[in-house]
Amino acid sequence: MSRHQYRKQICTKGEMIYQPPAGARDLLPLEVEQKRWINDRLQHIFQKWGYQRIVTSTLEWLDTLTAGGAIQPSKVIQIRNNGEHSLGLRPELTASIARAAVTRMASNTSPQRLCYRANVFRNPPQSHHGRQLEFYQAGVELLFAGGVLADAEVILLLVDCLHDLGIPDWSILLGEAGLTRSLLAVFPESIRQQVRNCIANLDRITLNNLELDADLKAQALFLFDLRGKPEEVLSKILTLSLDYEAKEIVHNLKSLIELLNNSCDRPLPITLDLSLLQTFDYYTGIVFKAVSFQDHQSYVLAEGGRYDQLLGLYDPQGKTSPGIGFCLSIEDLHSCLLSTENLPQQAPKSDYLVIPTTPEVEAAAFKYASQLRKEDDSVRIEIDLEKRSETAIKQYATTCSIKQLIWIEADESPRVEDLD
Repeated sequence: MSRHQYRKQICTKGEMIYQPPAGARDLLPLEVEQKRWINDRLQHIFQKWGYQRIVTSTLEWLDTLTAGGAIQPSKVIQIRNNGEHSLGLRPELTASIARAAVTRMASNTSPQRLCYRANVFRNPPQSHHGRQLEFYQAGVELLFAGGVLADAEVILLLVDCLHDLGIPDWSILLGEAGLTRSLLAVFPESIRQQVRNCIANLDRITLNNLELDADLKAQALFLFDLRGKPEEVLSKILTLSLDYEAKEIVHNLKSLIELLNNSCDRPLPITLDLSLLQTFDYYTGIVFKAVSFQDHQSYVLAEGGRYDQLLGLYDPQGKTSPGIGFCLSIEDLHSCLLSTENLPQQAPKSDYLVIPTTPEVEAAAFKYASQLRKEDDSVRIEIDLEKRSETAIKQYATTCSIKQLIWIEADESPRVEDLD
């Protein structure tokens, strides 16, 4: 093997080794600043509504993450420990917050309003090599509070977030897991899950091909198409033969939509969609998504819903308690905002560059910069480390948009130069 071939092989190996793993990515300063801006605004809104930030462990027992069937074990990036149980990187925050609330905050005054900002990790299917593994979320959980008023608070909080960020052209898809589950009860248990999966995945072709008699096929397609303006969808549902529980859910849905619209200056862009459900029994009441369509692409900005059975899985006495929440996708929010002027357009720049003019005043330069930082903790101050020429220093400062140079002279006095 020639030296050239050897060096080429080493470089190729190096490129493979020093790249992020498939599905992972680095965030550079501008993107970090833009996503920090999004996160900070969201946390500010959460706190204005009385929500307190909670930080839970990145690692959880696999049994905690998969309790209730919300998360399949195959979706969790698992880490083996030396004991009998497996650990996993959290794929979402609701399970962790529910666990913390019922085991460590049970004596606190109800309701609990909790918010978070965190990264989550999801193991993609084997056929999707390279799909994103790490995601960034912000969200809230309203625990130990049930009813229409609590549902309205969470949705209005989400609306407030979208308004404050300046997201263009968004709408909310609203479903009701309990009502959809009730309407699915007419199907034989042997095929009910298949109908449910078809509706959840909007798979009309497979639904049409299921072995159902004419009446059940018509009922399945009726459920599949139950989406549109809330008043119209509710009117269609009332034509069905509903049991008492389903009628109560319809009444609560009507009350919720009226409350939401009456609480805002204008009617909210809500689509009632009873095909909006997950393929697992996680949510027990309303479910919702905030979506935006831009440049022929759809973005799921937020997802959430009511889960009144989940907390009981972690409670030492098995006591059930109501809960509802949502998570916002920082990635999709960021993508939607790139076409606006809302995001910062550059990473933060330093305000001052302090330059020691001789080696003897280097300590004085550090002291002067330290004093400036104490006087104003919002400023950004660099020390010149390169011992460059005056021309090179000014060129560097201009390139980095630094407006002021502070030369520390031989007698340790500062000389300020404004580059404007």
